Amino acid sequence: MNAYAATSDAFTTQAASAKLITAENAVAPNAGVLSAGISVALSDGWKTYWRSPGEVGLPPEIDWSGSTNLASAEMLWPAPTRFRAFGIENFGFAKQVTFPVRLTLINPGQPTVLKADVFLLVCSDVCVPQDLTLRLNLPAGTGIDQTTAAEIANWSAKVPTDSALSVLEANAHFSDDETLLTVVIAGSADWHSADIFPEIEDGIAFGTPDIRAAPDGSSVWASFPIFGDGADASKLALTLTTADTAVAFDTVRIVASAPEPPFTKAKTSAAFGTRLWMVLIAFLGGLILNVMPCVLPVLSIKFTSALKMSDRPVAQTRLGFLASAAGTVSFMWALAVGVLILQALGMSVGWGLQFQNAYFLIALILVLAVFTANLLGLFELSLPQGLMTRLSHSRSNGYVGDFATGMFGAVMATPCSAPLLGTALAFALTGTPQDVVMIFTAMGIGLALPYLVIAARPLWVSRLPKPGRWMIAVKSALGAMLFGTLIWLLWVLQAVSNLTVMAAIVAILITILSCIIWNNRAQSSLPVVVAFLLASTGFALPTILERPATAQTTTLNWVPFSRSDIPKHVSLGHRVFVDVTADWCLTCKANKVLVLSRDPVASALNAPDIIAMQADWTRPDPAIQQFLESNGRFGIPFNVIYGPAAPEGIVLSEVLTQESVLNALSQAAK
Repeated sequence: MNAYAATSDAFTTQAASAKLITAENAVAPNAGVLSAGISVALSDGWKTYWRSPGEVGLPPEIDWSGSTNLASAEMLWPAPTRFRAFGIENFGFAKQVTFPVRLTLINPGQPTVLKADVFLLVCSDVCVPQDLTLRLNLPAGTGIDQTTAAEIANWSAKVPTDSALSVLEANAHFSDDETLLTVVIAGSADWHSADIFPEIEDGIAFGTPDIRAAPDGSSVWASFPIFGDGADASKLALTLTTADTAVAFDTVRIVASAPEPPFTKAKTSAAFGTRLWMVLIAFLGGLILNVMPCVLPVLSIKFTSALKMSDRPVAQTRLGFLASAAGTVSFMWALAVGVLILQALGMSVGWGLQFQNAYFLIALILVLAVFTANLLGLFELSLPQGLMTRLSHSRSNGYVGDFATGMFGAVMATPCSAPLLGTALAFALTGTPQDVVMIFTAMGIGLALPYLVIAARPLWVSRLPKPGRWMIAVKSALGAMLFGTLIWLLWVLQAVSNLTVMAAIVAILITILSCIIWNNRAQSSLPVVVAFLLASTGFALPTILERPATAQTTTLNWVPFSRSDIPKHVSLGHRVFVDVTADWCLTCKANKVLVLSRDPVASALNAPDIIAMQADWTRPDPAIQQFLESNGRFGIPFNVIYGPAAPEGIVLSEVLTQESVLNALSQAAK
């Protein structure tokens, strides 16, 4: 008869309760191995971690050095579950877990005193480290505790093993830029619902996976974003653990090319009502783009087109504005086609990413410089006389230019997102091809609505004052607006590439425009050329001589973006304000000048318990793009606030206000 319990006293806190259990009530004669377990019961909303915690967190640690008659203790790890906090992937356990432990005695059959000093990190809205000591005395004797034995056996069955490896094969491939791991496991097992947990070493973690099983369950394919510290992951030992099927791969064969998925994951179609609502949101978002800060050059182009059409017949005016609207919508269709092609190639896409490309910026700068110089009266572009004669007898006279004007205006409207536009883009980029076409079409129509309104009421243009000196003043003002846009694009170019490239483009612009002006006006235009040269050089020289250390000019104490640091700060009771910005995003700059850099918001963000974290997306950055996509966003600006009361974050509107930022900061506090 046994008078001893197979369970230690429980260590209990508000978050968790833990105890040491054994299957045996006592140490049987000649018994050299005992079955034990660390049983942890977690309160509602609390979780603890696996041996590989995921992107953040700490695994349990157990020190058995205070035990007697104990040679070794092997801790076994049941397959974990996947959970998200702060938009980050973590692996662990909720509600209850028992970690099986295999104890080997120094002297078989002799009594033992078990002492386990356990470190356990448990997390809810905050993370609380638990240091606890569990003791259990086992005398010599016999007897099995059926309850604890069943609990240990149940959790031991969830420990992945390699017993099936003779009929299973795991292959993996690392992308060339070390940002994506692709895995395929094949063999005689049912892979319909398996989850996969890769492990490499500390400092390298994996994001939300894309897991696809073959229809017959014979294989499973998965891809994992890699978040690392710069280590060459492909040269490190990779292990895989699967849940449900409970298989562990201690070694994985690294293959030269990425395995193909067993089938293509089909995108589900949204309900008709949802689609209709998203189309309306996309239309309104495109309409709002007309008054966003990043659309300043577009307004100049639209005013210019109105001036050009003021002396046309009503029918030609209507067709001209319809051609401009068609150019705007056509560019949106071209974007939709580009999105579908990139998605078919397996690439990530986003709104305004073309402004991260130096070649695109250079081409845009060259075109805009011609527009600017023309509006400022530095030269007039004229077609050959024969072509002018043919065009004068053609109904399409000027419509090609109107179409190009509408298209160019749409190009200039894409650097930034507008309110409602982020929701529509997220729906399109995660939906079906039909969704992509519908959403981009609706955005194009919304952006082209001013053209369509004038096309419906062309007499509004004819009521402008008769051509005269006032047109020269208006054109000069519009040219000045475009010149400001040209300066901004040159500044973005030096941020995306470098100062040398920007200076070279400035020199090329000066040379080309000087030659054109000289050719059109001969020596009489020399003062104009000199003035334009001085204006361009006056901008270029200060930028070349001294590049600011950062694009941020406010007094905020920004820290670099680190996705894994967000939950660490929040666990300490801090709030984290994340600002995803770029030099090419004028709405982002407007938010900073009008809201973030002004009191009371600036003072609030500089408070000791608030971390202002800035993610600069001027150049491509996979970590920032993955962060955006994990939040269902594909464009910027993007601002989100995390805190003890908002572990999943409070997402702010694209256009910030002081009230919205301060209210969100207050809501995130606990």
